Amino acid sequence: MSTLKSGHDVDVVQNDIEMGSEAQEGVAGSAHSSPPAALRLLKSSLQQVFVFAALIAVYVFFLFMADNFGTTNVLTGILMQSATIGVLALGATFVIATSGIDLSVGTGMTLCAVMAGIFMGGDYLNLPMGIGLILTLLVGAAIGLVNGVNISLLGIPPFIATLAMMMVARGLALVISKAQTITIQNPDYVALSNGNIIPGLSNAALIFVVLTIVAAVMLSKTLLGRYALAIGSNEEATRLSGINVKFWKIMVYITAGVFMAMGAILYSARFGFVQPSEGVGFELQVIAAVVIGGTSLAGGRANIIGTLVGALLMNTLTTGLQMMGVVQQWQLVVVGVVVLIAVFADNVRRSRATAV
Repeated sequence: MSTLKSGHDVDVVQNDIEMGSEAQEGVAGSAHSSPPAALRLLKSSLQQVFVFAALIAVYVFFLFMADNFGTTNVLTGILMQSATIGVLALGATFVIATSGIDLSVGTGMTLCAVMAGIFMGGDYLNLPMGIGLILTLLVGAAIGLVNGVNISLLGIPPFIATLAMMMVARGLALVISKAQTITIQNPDYVALSNGNIIPGLSNAALIFVVLTIVAAVMLSKTLLGRYALAIGSNEEATRLSGINVKFWKIMVYITAGVFMAMGAILYSARFGFVQPSEGVGFELQVIAAVVIGGTSLAGGRANIIGTLVGALLMNTLTTGLQMMGVVQQWQLVVVGVVVLIAVFADNVRRSRATAV
């Protein structure tokens, strides 16, 4: 495993990244052409304020347009669903920061959930919960490892590699479960999502917040996060700096796989059962949450707190549409439009940053 070589002509510029603030990486020589640090911080703050304001606006809109939208049960449901999508999106943030993509996040989550049912379901192995949780995390890591090896070592484009994994994971979930619902009756497992360590706040939402903090620290304070941003900013310069790009790409996808497994645990614990056909289409919501939150699809910039807000925004939107009686087909249309708007905004943001 290589590290940065001191005195090397090509250096990776490491910006000080505050937790939850927009993170960027670049190569030496371009630093003088980038906007001042104060301006970057101002743009980051404005981006977060804009996304949060959009969340508030959407919520207020549905308060007036959807009956009973402001009830506690609806808010709890939004937080619970946001926890699953949000945890998946936290892992995807690292991948997209490298200018990669992970289309397998939805069906991969389903496969992890199915395996959790196999490990801990009463009709199957019925292992102790601690062992079952560890094995489920290892399944997610294995999915990430396969993705990382295919992309980094075999040179398969991320879109193709993860698209293939998306289909493989869905097929395996159906085969392993025999296309049958798997029930996990362990009350302690169900409490992982539905319990309330803090009164009024579900454990799923609490875990989401904790994992958001962990992901923010990982992005800003660890080699994994800094190298992910460096790779996304300029992969060739990062390689010339002495960083083992292939190794760190694999580690990024393994990290995303572990977050995928944690999302699967929250998802299956919420209902106490696993539907092997679930998960298709989750990747759109995950990517939308990440991009809306300020992470650039071109790589080199990521925003963990923005991802959290983006997940809340997406699930507030879908819940509100459901309560207004909008059919699922039109909900998909709206999600697609939101993704397009988010990508367009990202392109405009990058164009303006280049012009400065």
